[in-house]
Formats: sequence, structure tokens, C-alpha cells
Amino acid sequence: MSGHSQFANIKHRKDAQDNKRGKIFQKISKEIYVAVKLFGPNVENNPKLRSILDKARSLNMPKDNINRAISKASNQNDQNNYQEIVYEGFGPGTIALIVHCLTDNKNRTNSNLRGYFNKCHGKLGVSNSVQHLFFKAGVIEFITPLNLDNVLDLVINFEVLDFSKDDQLVQLIVGEQDLSAVIQALIDAKIENFITNEIRNIPFEPTTINDNDLPSYQKLLDLLDNDDDVQLVESNLRVN
Repeated sequence: MSGHSQFANIKHRKDAQDNKRGKIFQKISKEIYVAVKLFGPNVENNPKLRSILDKARSLNMPKDNINRAISKASNQNDQNNYQEIVYEGFGPGTIALIVHCLTDNKNRTNSNLRGYFNKCHGKLGVSNSVQHLFFKAGVIEFITPLNLDNVLDLVINFEVLDFSKDDQLVQLIVGEQDLSAVIQALIDAKIENFITNEIRNIPFEPTTINDNDLPSYQKLLDLLDNDDDVQLVESNLRVN
């Protein structure tokens, strides 16, 4: 029974990682689509696309997915028109939230997000209402059997702001300017199983939430996560 239980736990973890990776690939496909629509498919003339493709390759995104997104955006008959919108607001317990969206219907997205926040005892704010609570940094997540000391030895020459390891999942938070160089150093060390590799907003002072507000906060995150227009949700919630 214990062997079966261990297998079930491993399978559950793998399924969760695969599910997360699948969602990431969907989001990157949309980012590729928008970059090609805006500046064309030639990476030499499109640094935004080059950056996204570098991220996609480091995450082992299948070439077919990448080519499909480029082909769709390059099709002159394709009439989709996505735009990037960033929403800021406060969730339950005054947790600050930054929600990144790519949408082809701004009115739909506005209405949906306002509804989610109101339903979960939160409130959407105006632009820059919570941005001052965050700073920009590179976030890298990957799976490796290496212990944390060995990982840190690989990036000792870079600005590492925070680090953690849970089972085989390592998270590094590095200086914004060092993200590409750290990724390359890890790739040179034969680390391949990347899950996250991007610039994000990191809270200056993470905050906590009381037990009464936690269910509403989780419900809000679930609603946002299940919305196809939402690319990324960032918060200043302290994760223990």
C-alpha cells in the first residue's frame, strides 16, 4: 500500500507540474502571437519576440506550439487583435494584486475582473494604485536533484535576492539585469527543466492574511486563473 501511495503522490505532483506547464505554454503562445502581430515574425527586427522565444525554449516549449503561434499571427486573414492590459487592486484582507491580461475584448475583461473582485470582497483600483508596493526582479523556477548549495554555487557571481527549494523545485529571485545571464549559467550546467523564467513584480514587504479572508482570497485567485484573458497574477501575500 505504501508503494502505491508513493506512486500516487509522485503521479499527482507530475500531473500538477504538467498542468502548470501546459497553462504556461498557452500563455506564451498568446505572447508570441501578440509580439508577431505588433512587430512581425523576424526576430532580428523584433527584440520582444526574440525575448519571448528565448523564454519558450528554456521552458522546453514544443517547436510545433511556437510555430503555430507565429503562423497564426502571420496570417493576413487572421482578424484577432489582442492588447495587453494590467489591472491593479486589493483582494480580501487588503492583499495587493497586479493582474496581467491579454485580451481581444477589453470590455469583457473589464467586466469579468470587476465582477471577480466584487464577488470576493476585493476592489479594483486605478493604474499605479499598488505598483509602488513592488519592485522588478527575475524569477526562475526549475526542477533539479541538485541540493540548494550546489545550485547557489552556479550563480554565485550574480545578484541573487532570494532562493528556496521544495522537494526538487528550486526558485531563484535574481536582479532584473541578471535574468538572462543566470538562465544561461544554469543551462551551461545542464539544468533543463525550467518552469518559470521571466521578469515579475516582487513585493517590498510581503504581508499576511487572516484565516477569515483566506477562502475569499483563494476563490478570487481561482476565478482569475480560470479566465482565458488572464496571463499572470502577482500579489504581496507572504507565502510560508
